[in-house]
This record gives sequence, structure tokens and C-alpha cells, in this order.
Amino acid sequence: MTIAAPLAVTMGEPAGIGGELSLKAWSKCRRGRRPFFAIDDGERLAALAGTLGLDVPVRKIVRPAEAAAVFEMGLPVLPLRLQAPARPGHPDPANAAATIESIKRGTDLALAGEVAGLVTNPIQKKTLQDAGFRHPGHTEYLAELAGGVDVAMMLACPELRVVPVTIHLSLAEAARTLDTDKIVRAGRIAAAGLKSLFGIGQPRLAVAALNPHAGEQGAMGDEESRLIVPAIAALRHEGIDAHGPAPADTLFHAAARARYDAALCMYHDQALIPIKTVDFAGGVNVTLGLPFVRTSPDHGTALDIAGSGRADPTSLIAALSMADDMACRRHT
Repeated sequence: MTIAAPLAVTMGEPAGIGGELSLKAWSKCRRGRRPFFAIDDGERLAALAGTLGLDVPVRKIVRPAEAAAVFEMGLPVLPLRLQAPARPGHPDPANAAATIESIKRGTDLALAGEVAGLVTNPIQKKTLQDAGFRHPGHTEYLAELAGGVDVAMMLACPELRVVPVTIHLSLAEAARTLDTDKIVRAGRIAAAGLKSLFGIGQPRLAVAALNPHAGEQGAMGDEESRLIVPAIAALRHEGIDAHGPAPADTLFHAAARARYDAALCMYHDQALIPIKTVDFAGGVNVTLGLPFVRTSPDHGTALDIAGSGRADPTSLIAALSMADDMACRRHT
């Protein structure tokens, strides 16, 4: 019988809750699930388990293929040494290189087909950037590692999927840089991802307006008629079922959600506020357009509760489950 390739889980910010999430996820998923392993500092994880009173043995592995054999007995760890002790709640730029290396190593394994997918723990972007990291976040870095592919970020839970056209920009800059090409690009990637990763044969996209009341026929802005309507027309010309622009304040209630498979949103919070309201603990970040599966918890490093034992692993477990589903779908 062929053993399924494992999932790789990155370290994330070592001063945040990522290590605790990995330990707790193993406790809840050690049987009957696709194996996963952490790319992390094994001594750090073992010490953290002891401090938090978690009965999670750590098992060092050399190759991903070894994870399945030890998974039920302990959390498999592909070792990566930190440069400085991890202090919960206190990020240290000295450990930025290890955090970045964990992502790169996981990506290399995914590109080589040694893992079924990559699940990334949250990073502290400012700490990495202070150490010279030049990317706004995971999404952009993974796109570069994969050869400069065109990607989009999706946030997903069972009740809702959203794709922001602009991501890590101020609201003023998002409105200033929004254009028809960006909307078409995001819609095209979203439709392709819904087909390949979610198994939706004919995806339906709802396209959000930028302004209140969808611009009120130009009284509250002309971006709808000038930018969004032409983008919807272009997507429909390509055979993509896109409709809108829809006022964002009526786009996310239950009856509206039943009419589309994903909502294309114009800026970060327009997408993330509704999904975090609908399912704060279970939301998953998915990178569409990569040549491999990548998911992540839909929350940050939670430095304020790091090391306290209060971190909720629900979103990481959802990310693992979704990555497993996507990996199976890609190979059917």
C-alpha cells in the first residue's frame, strides 16, 4: 500500500504561538489523519511541550518520508536550529533567518514532491523585515520561491471564501492603485483555484463594490463604472461567471453567500472582516496559483498569549485538513 506523502508545517515566529499550535494539532490529529511534520527547532518544541504540560514527544526525522512511521508516537520534526533562545512574546531578529529558512525548506520539499502540501504557521512580518526580509508577507515570498508565479490570497471556511484584490496596503493606497487589470487577474486566479483546489466545476464569483451603495450611480465615486464593471465584463468574456459590483454591506449575509462560491473584494479588510466574523477560529488562508498546496491559519502570532497555553489550534487544524483535501483533489 502506498503511504501518502506528509504535510510540512513551518516554524512561524518562534516567539509567537506557532510552536504551541503545532504541538496541540499533533495531539488532536495523531490518528486517522494524513501525517505532518514540523520544520522547527526540536529542542525548542520539546521544552515548550514540557513548560505547557503537553504530552507530545518530539521525534527527529531526516527526510519527510520518515514522518509516517513515527507520527502516532510523536510529533516528527525536521530539525532547524534557532540562533537565539525563543522568548514567548518577544521576537528576536536573530531568529529571522531560521524562520525564513523554514518556509524556504518547506517550499523546496513541496516543489520536489516530497510533501503533499505546505502549512505555514504565522510570522511576525515586522521582525523579519527588520532583519532584511523584503517581502510584505508569506504570499509574495512563496510566489518568488515558486519562480515568480502569479498568485492570489484566499481566505476560506465552510461558509465563505473571499479573495482580496489588493492585500497589504493602506486603505488610501489600495483605492489609489486599484485598476481593472488587478481585478481581472484576481478573478482569473480565483476561478482557476476554485476548480483545481476545491473541485468546483463552474465557479461563481461575486465582485464587491469599492464604495458604499456600489457608488450610488456615481454620487459616491466612479470606481464601479470606471474599473469594476469593465473587469466583470472581461471575466465574463473569458467564460467566468462573475457578477456585480455588489454593495459590500449586503454581500456576506447567509442568503447572499448561497449565490456565489467566492467573493472578490477590493481591499484587505473588506475581505477579512466578514470571514473572521463568520468563523474566526476556523478560517484558513490559501495561496492560489502556486504549483503546490499551501494553507495557513487565518490569524497572527498572538504574542500577547504566547507561552501561556491558551492558543487555540482550531485554525491550524482546519488548515491541515484543507491542505489534505486539496492534495487529494490534485492527485485524482
